[in-house]
Amino acid sequence: MVNSLTTQRLVALFCCGWLLLNFPLLGLWDVDTTVFGLPLLPVALLVLWAFLIVAVAWLMERHSAAGGDD
Repeated sequence: MVNSLTTQRLVALFCCGWLLLNFPLLGLWDVDTTVFGLPLLPVALLVLWAFLIVAVAWLMERHSAAGGDD
């Protein structure tokens, strides 16, 4: 089972991801700019999504490396 600190970090990461992928902040990326020929909004969505996946994987691997596995 995941310990309390890891659970708190995962909940905080969920809240940050929810805020980053919600309308008011997501609207900041909706401009007429391209990155490598692609519109900025889809690129920003992909990068934010990938960052959240990497952060969750890092937290879970850190938890299991610390001896959290039973």
